Amino acid sequence: MVERDRDDAGIARNARPRDRFGRPLPPGSPGVERIPDNLDLTAEETLDYAQRLLDDGLAFNAHEVLEAAWKNGPFAERMLWQGLAQYAVGLTHLQRGNAKGARTLLERAVSRLDASRPWPYDIDGPALMAYAERLLDNLDTGREIDIDHLNPRLRG
Repeated sequence: MVERDRDDAGIARNARPRDRFGRPLPPGSPGVERIPDNLDLTAEETLDYAQRLLDDGLAFNAHEVLEAAWKNGPFAERMLWQGLAQYAVGLTHLQRGNAKGARTLLERAVSRLDASRPWPYDIDGPALMAYAERLLDNLDTGREIDIDHLNPRLRG
């Protein structure tokens, strides 16, 4: 049986380096900097950090930052943070060329964002949902999506 990577608490963690799209690389390969598993930021810090990552084309890392807010934030905001994390995963699937996965995650993200009204922290829900709908429309019609410019604005 293959031994799994574990953190100091004994929780299974994949310690392999990852590429900019979050795909595991062979052990010892250079990869992008990982997001710490114990990330604990304010909502504003989370949104700022995730935006910088999206602007740099690192949607997978933005997903990890948003997922930390989903898991560590107030229960009343979990759907919002889950929707934002799924949004970033949808972008990650587009970057990886997985149209089906992108569609599924973007549709879930739009649904969760829509259910999270009113949006706190100056989150631009209407613009995020419109951007996702344009991406979904491009997927429906087979129009090319420029994966180097998948950088929606999280806040207005």
